[in-house]
This record gives sequence, C-alpha cells and structure tokens, in this order.
Amino acid sequence: MTTETTLQWTDVCAAADILPDTGVCALVDGVHVAVFRVGESEQFFAIDNVDPKSGASVLSRGLIGSLGDRTVVASPLYKNHFDLRTGECLEAPEHSVRAHAVRVEAGTVQVALG
Repeated sequence: MTTETTLQWTDVCAAADILPDTGVCALVDGVHVAVFRVGESEQFFAIDNVDPKSGASVLSRGLIGSLGDRTVVASPLYKNHFDLRTGECLEAPEHSVRAHAVRVEAGTVQVALG
C-alpha cells in the first residue's frame, strides 16, 4: 500500500486561489486533474477532469453539491454526479473517474495521482 510519504506530490496552486465551492483544472504528470475546494474550510478533493461520457476536460467547471451524505460534482455536459472522495459516477458506475490524493502544504495545494 502506498503511504502519503511515498507519493509523488505536484504543486498545483495556492489554496487561496481556489474560491470556496469551485474547482480548477491542473495538468499533473500529463493527466488533466480537477481540484475542488468545498466550503470555507480547507477541504480539498481531486478527481480526473475528463468527463468519461464526452471525453471533454470539463469536470472542474461542474457544480458542487451533495446527494445524501456524498459530496459530488455534476458534470456540466451530461449532469452525471461524481463522488469527490471516490470518483464514482452515481448514475453510471461504468463512467467513474479516478480520485487522487490532495493536500495543502504551506498554503499550496498539492496532488498525487492515484
């Protein structure tokens, strides 16, 4: 099992650059990653940015919300909901995306591919 200390972390941006309840897209080792800040807290999530149904790199522009106890983003194209913790597509699990490790170190958001 990979531990946090053995992950390859990539700086994305300053935590303050992501407004609450929005996302940004980052290129991490050639992968389009969507990084989200949920609420006013330092709660950040990262999933693949490419919508698997359309192939477009748009998930970072989706609307953040909740379905039951899950924090999700709705794809701006097909409105599928993706769990920000797991990447699972709630409407069509076969369209799930990868979730990635994310942390904030000294005010900088960092992502490690999962």
